[in-house]
Amino acid sequence: MFENIIRNVSRFIDLTEEEQKTFTDLLNCQTFPKKTVLLKEGEICQFEGYIHKGCVRLYCLDDSGTEVTLLFAIEDWWISDIASFQEQKPSKVYIEALEDSEIYVLTPATKEKLLQEIPKFERVFRMLVQRNLSTLQNRLVDTISKTASDRYLEFIKVYPSIPQRVAQYYIASYLGVSKEFVSTIRKRLASKEK
Repeated sequence: MFENIIRNVSRFIDLTEEEQKTFTDLLNCQTFPKKTVLLKEGEICQFEGYIHKGCVRLYCLDDSGTEVTLLFAIEDWWISDIASFQEQKPSKVYIEALEDSEIYVLTPATKEKLLQEIPKFERVFRMLVQRNLSTLQNRLVDTISKTASDRYLEFIKVYPSIPQRVAQYYIASYLGVSKEFVSTIRKRLASKEK
């Protein structure tokens, strides 16, 4: 049941069987039906979650109330509002399940216990934060320096399965373009493949 998350963590640290058991005993496996909002703006994020199954997105609302997708997370990815979770301050984002999802959750208390019992997990979470920061930085640079078409091509490199799993308007929201633009570029790419 926990093979995937153990493999995910083992990219950063080696765990004994006893440490693996300690870790998995602290995880709470939660299932969320499609369209469940796991976190709302203004709430304090009480989880860091590893996605065992499903697809989740993190988004915010702009000044006009339009949803802006900031991140997609699928199997073998972690999801949280890091700032809200770490500082225990109200969130500025929403997290929503786009598919029926199964997520292994750590709460602030269980994460703290994990770090006390197995201090080398600090490395795991540091590496996850660094990866997240790198992803966001690359996305910001791409938004400033690349055309919308190039951003779409980069998007499908990073998220190759997402276009088949989510509605086009979520992808458009992520790229900052219209859903019609996404439809047009997908058609153009499909015709080039023929």
